[in-house]
Amino acid sequence: MTDTITIRRPDDWHVHLRDDAMLTVVAPFTARQFARAIIMPNLSPPVTSAASAAAYRDRIMAALPDGSDFTPLMTCYLTDDANADDIAVGHAEGIFTAAKLYPANATTNSAHGVTDVAHIMPVLERMQTIGMPLLVHGEVTDGDIDIFDREAVFIERVLEKLIRQLPGLKIVFEHITTVQAVQFVDRAGPNVAATITPHHLHINRNAMFAGGIRPHAYCLPVAKREQHRLALRKAATSGSAKYFLGTDSAPHEIHAKESACGCAGIFNAPYALESYAAMFDEEDALDRLEAFASENGPRFYGLPCNEGRITLERRSAVVPQTIEASGSTLVPFHAGDELDWRIVRS
Repeated sequence: MTDTITIRRPDDWHVHLRDDAMLTVVAPFTARQFARAIIMPNLSPPVTSAASAAAYRDRIMAALPDGSDFTPLMTCYLTDDANADDIAVGHAEGIFTAAKLYPANATTNSAHGVTDVAHIMPVLERMQTIGMPLLVHGEVTDGDIDIFDREAVFIERVLEKLIRQLPGLKIVFEHITTVQAVQFVDRAGPNVAATITPHHLHINRNAMFAGGIRPHAYCLPVAKREQHRLALRKAATSGSAKYFLGTDSAPHEIHAKESACGCAGIFNAPYALESYAAMFDEEDALDRLEAFASENGPRFYGLPCNEGRITLERRSAVVPQTIEASGSTLVPFHAGDELDWRIVRS
């Protein structure tokens, strides 16, 4: 039995760091484990220009602990009237790493998102030309589509068509949750990849209803049936270079989760790598954790793998029920549970 593993320092290819006081609280958790992270742009107002992205990057750097070597990779929030020239210039200047497609009203702070992909085709064509990745929240938002079917319908209505129209566009299908998404990514060409979160690897939709409503297991896209969770675990541990780590850590204060209309999002950043390691261990695939966490993502984005190392040790620890900082109370993923892996050196 392996009791210690050392891997290249990983990156998080999908994280929400929020802003203002919340940014100061949560950013250190991500920076402790990851060398780089793709930063989601769904602030209020959203990050829609190179100038606003550069300013947000400065705020992130100011929120990090002294001596941190963490690098935030910024993204552009696409709207129906997104400016292809500004996005291309921002990408050329190293401000934008990628652009994010939120279907309007699909998730937190997505009201300004894209109402129809046809509206942003000139932007996507430019992105294809310059090699800029498109990050996709893959759900339709039609009220007549069951929430558990929205990812599968998005594949059929939007993604299949998009890759036919723009076969050279690099696409990351983010936080996939279904068998259909795994099948789509597997059969797509090398320009299509996907991130998988720790929570979608550990819980199915029953977690939201175990003994009552469990708001801290509510996220978007929602967790699905057990068959889908098992498909995600198989994909993550398969060794395929198409899959890589993206936590989708999305913090909300406890009162915003435990309310009559609780916010979507799971705060997994404090124990993200430990959570992934536990799953890979359960699947007898610890030898494939490094590729998933530290190599597949950089290679898809055309970035160098990190030279630093991080060590995890098989050592049980109980995740706290809450995390208190700067007047905020947050409930972490796995709250109250015992994890069998801990970071011991980074």
